[in-house]
Amino acid sequence: MKGKLDELTIDELQRTLQEAKEELRKERFKRTVSRVENPKKTMQLKKQIARILTLLREYELGKRTLRSK
Repeated sequence: MKGKLDELTIDELQRTLQEAKEELRKERFKRTVSRVENPKKTMQLKKQIARILTLLREYELGKRTLRSK
């Protein structure tokens, strides 16, 4: 997943971030209501969100530039 995130544009990263946050919210709700099949998924989603936020911050600071597709 890390390699795929590097190839996304800022808009795609923001859309992916919103989707991951929504999925994390749903997973947390599932975990409180009942047993979850994959308990590691919450941790994986948190890490994915952190990676996306890091990439967005790097773009903001100018440490990373957009690649033309």
